[in-house]
Amino acid sequence: MFHSSRKPGFYLLTPLLLCLFLLVACGSSATTDTAAQPAAKSAAKSAATTPPQATAVPAAKPAATAAPAAMKVKPAGALTVGQKELGTFQGHPALAVNPSLFVQQTAPISEGLVTINIDKKVEGWLAESWSISDDFLTWTFKLKKGVQFHKGYGEMTAADVIYSYQEGWGLNKLHARTPDFKGFWTAEGGSVTQVDDYTIDVNTGIPVSELVTLENWLAKTPSGSSNWVVSKSQSDEIGVEAANRDISGTGPWSMEEHHDNEFWRMAAVEDHWRQTPAFAELIFREIPEESSRIAGFQTGTLDTFLMAFDSIPEVEKVEGAKLLSVSNAIDYAINLYGGYYTEASKPDTENRASYDPEVPWISSNWHTDSPEWENARKLREALAISIDRDTIIETLLRGFADPIKLWFWGNHGSQIDGDWEYNPERAKQLLAEAGYPDGFSITLTPSLRGAPAEVEACSAVAQMWGDIGIDVKLQSLPYSTLRPTMVARTYQGATCHAAGARIVTVGAQTLITENAAWNAGASHPWMEEIMPRISAAVDPNDLVKLESELGNWLFDNALTYIGLYSVGAVWPVGPRIEEWKADIKFTDLRNINGYEYIKPR
Repeated sequence: MFHSSRKPGFYLLTPLLLCLFLLVACGSSATTDTAAQPAAKSAAKSAATTPPQATAVPAAKPAATAAPAAMKVKPAGALTVGQKELGTFQGHPALAVNPSLFVQQTAPISEGLVTINIDKKVEGWLAESWSISDDFLTWTFKLKKGVQFHKGYGEMTAADVIYSYQEGWGLNKLHARTPDFKGFWTAEGGSVTQVDDYTIDVNTGIPVSELVTLENWLAKTPSGSSNWVVSKSQSDEIGVEAANRDISGTGPWSMEEHHDNEFWRMAAVEDHWRQTPAFAELIFREIPEESSRIAGFQTGTLDTFLMAFDSIPEVEKVEGAKLLSVSNAIDYAINLYGGYYTEASKPDTENRASYDPEVPWISSNWHTDSPEWENARKLREALAISIDRDTIIETLLRGFADPIKLWFWGNHGSQIDGDWEYNPERAKQLLAEAGYPDGFSITLTPSLRGAPAEVEACSAVAQMWGDIGIDVKLQSLPYSTLRPTMVARTYQGATCHAAGARIVTVGAQTLITENAAWNAGASHPWMEEIMPRISAAVDPNDLVKLESELGNWLFDNALTYIGLYSVGAVWPVGPRIEEWKADIKFTDLRNINGYEYIKPR
């Protein structure tokens, strides 16, 4: 058992699909889901405004939306949540990894510089405002004054922010966004200047796209790639390892006690600068079994929990219970691992540990016009078109989802010319053409990341692959066990993988590059060439064109990111609490967030 000690006394929508970003009801009559109002056009570059249309060239000086005014309440009682997996609590930027990385930020115990609200607009958190120089080289962050760290470590200043990103996230060997943190905060030819206690100038050395940077990592809090600011003084005083287990953050909840794989107990921070919670305690309990989480909700032990859609009827039977839903919130896709291609002139690297050209879906030749590549591509296409997405959506997701073409293009499918048409006979033909008329063997693993029906849907995919002659080894592992094999590039097979829907598509494409800490299963010289162009696309017209070029290349080659569906987030609301839809953060909805805004009925 762990007990803490106290120290004494932007508008980021892809232009082509702006009209699609309305939140619509997607549930039973008990479901609460009001539609967001269509965003208005604006030429001003403000984090409170919608993104520029495709014909506009952005101005260079955005300002952040002010966070909602704090609610002055006296916290009382406990709010209890059923989680599928907690893992080991880790709070220091240099050491925190999933699943703790994701679950912590849903609280939140700590806060990042910005976030994305339910209307899909960038909102300032610890950064009160920011601006970018006309040459897109220098970002200036104005920090919120008066923000206090937990455990008596005083006011947050620019020194804490710089420490958190340079000596924390920039040194984290397992965080998926470490290359992005380094590229921004420690860029070659760049610099970071603490202008005063509340102002930071970051020169990135080369121009970087604001849309990519904000969506790519600055605004992804809470999410599986969360980042936050911690007290430098705490780490200096007690060391990074000790701080990791008893972190001093700035969020509305402070960690008080945690048992690995059992529970986390957090206390409300009174007079919090942003939002004082209505409940005195927030308790996360790890309950892997769906039936046990349902029982806890039915008996009132749990106020809300991560829920499978099959459980909706049981939730609706609970007197006073409601359903809170957000449509098209989570993308679900197939990732194929081991396709780590490199030019023949480059030596093998540790990034290619699972690269094996004897594996059917991996080519021995990285040139896309080679027969070896075409045969491997046909096998990957066969896997993609043998999946009956409509049946999965209707039977396992109760119609709460829509088919998608690629992961992260869930709400941006119009950028991709083709489609995955369910055609098992064509899939068998492709297998025969590629030299595998009797199929081949593959390992398929669901990434357990909090998405609805993620295990059941992956099992359905395995059965559909079996129907065309594929020998599928379906394995179930905790994500905390699976993820390290992805990071080490030793996993060889496929995963069913969920992630939060994106407000611009390019937010995660660095995950296919060779140097990404967590890689989505493949890399290729063409990817290495286009990603720097995307990162430097300061003109939204150029960015949209590059997004489309990237998406079509991935789709045509079926390399990885094979889309299954975009599913809504549906959370049960217990009879003791009010619905809190307006205060949810859109950054990542695989897990529940916004607990500090929940009020008792």
